[in-house]
Amino acid sequence: MLKNKIIGVIGAGKMGSALISGMLKKGLESKNIIVSDKFSAQEAKRKFGVEIKNNPELAKDSDIIILAVQPADIYECLQDIYPFIDNSKLIISIAAGIKVEIMRSVLKKGRFIRVMPNVAALVKEAVSAVYCGPRTTKDDEETAIAILGLVGEVVVIQNEKYMDAVTGLSGSGPAYIFEVIEALADGGVKVGLKRADALKLAAQTVKGAAELVLKTKKHPAELKDMVASPGGTTIYGLAEMERNGIRGALIDAVVAATKRSEELGQ
Repeated sequence: MLKNKIIGVIGAGKMGSALISGMLKKGLESKNIIVSDKFSAQEAKRKFGVEIKNNPELAKDSDIIILAVQPADIYECLQDIYPFIDNSKLIISIAAGIKVEIMRSVLKKGRFIRVMPNVAALVKEAVSAVYCGPRTTKDDEETAIAILGLVGEVVVIQNEKYMDAVTGLSGSGPAYIFEVIEALADGGVKVGLKRADALKLAAQTVKGAAELVLKTKKHPAELKDMVASPGGTTIYGLAEMERNGIRGALIDAVVAATKRSEELGQ
């Protein structure tokens, strides 16, 4: 599906580089990947052996254009590529909050897919949401799933209004979990564990708990009850978490990040 396509990646930061790495490891040849980046283009060329061009040249020569840029840079990027966009081009945007209609209003032509991966793409453990805009085909959807699938799991979202919620939950979510891991490790250090041991125990505990949810498909509450025996250590720890409002803080974090994503799209 991807091997006969020329793929242009605008933005060679963490997410763009993760996607490039995934495509190359999947067997796509470096000659089929073009990269444009104001700051990291030469680094991408050195690291991946890909061709480097500016935004207009990339748009002209690519079948698929991945916009791996920050929301603040999206309009300049769209203006750069505008003259070279026609309905044969598939544009996949990672820019948080930027709606398909906004991109269509600038470029006029092309087929648009909006995606939201997360930073775990760096270790091929991302979860990405894909929304296919009007005029896209089933092949376009499968192309986006194939690309994002190189760096983790993929969920297809049917209604674009939920992409901001995806951004607030899974897009920003790794940062919430990093805070949780750090706090758990700090707790371990407070009760006498070495920092390195506490951090490994905390991180692996979070990873193992997540795998249990995904593989057993049991509700988290059911799994929690499996650990919390009557009068045992776990229920005392859970009671302290409830007293400190951990659940409410995480819910509010998702809501706040969702609202910010909505603001970025205005």
